[in-house]
Amino acid sequence: MPKAILVKDLVKEFSRRRAVDGLSLEVEEGEVFGLIGPNGAGKTTTLRVIATIIKPTSGQVTVCGKDVVREAAEVRRLISYLPEEAGAYQNLTGLEYLRFMASFYYRSEEEVEAAVEEGMRISALGERLKEKSSTYSKGMKRRLQLARALMVKPRLVILDEPTSGLDVTHAFQLRRIIKEYAERNRITVLLSSHNMLEVEKMCDRVAFINAGRVIEVGQPGGLVSKYGADTLEEAFMKVVGFA
Repeated sequence: MPKAILVKDLVKEFSRRRAVDGLSLEVEEGEVFGLIGPNGAGKTTTLRVIATIIKPTSGQVTVCGKDVVREAAEVRRLISYLPEEAGAYQNLTGLEYLRFMASFYYRSEEEVEAAVEEGMRISALGERLKEKSSTYSKGMKRRLQLARALMVKPRLVILDEPTSGLDVTHAFQLRRIIKEYAERNRITVLLSSHNMLEVEKMCDRVAFINAGRVIEVGQPGGLVSKYGADTLEEAFMKVVGFA
């Protein structure tokens, strides 16, 4: 069985800047896998290559055995991508937005409505789904976007800073939704986050990324133990030489 994600010697250059510099990693089916690194480390660029948003300069990237360049259309049918700054259509209600997005994935009305029902359940926004998304708080909008990403039951969901800017309550709710949904449906989750506690609680394995390369991979608890650290954050700082 092919890996859920296989990245080998990935390089991505923008003009004269090399954002990703020979990055390699493997993600197994059903894993919740986290990318950890400072701003500019190459996390978002890597996610966007895997999501077929941008093409690599060189290297090999496959999703469930499908090449993200040669078989981009097939890859897009397998994945769902939630960028950090995703927005919703302000003049649509939450329910209208879910139905609109589901129509891109399914042809029959029955399939669309089944996806919408799933999205309603995931978002847990209740009667607020009948209101325009312009009236939603940031946390509510993020729950709507997460519901949009998960309701189509992708093989792989890619989440870039899924709880960025949310308060403690909303962040906790989103982490619980992601973890429970992944376990129940056996989907693979690839996420990036600056929140080390979030990654430590959610992820089966993590990759430390610095200067466009993977410098360490392992289970969160194993990495903390390996580097004699108290937290994953401290382990990361030790690996990159700042502690």
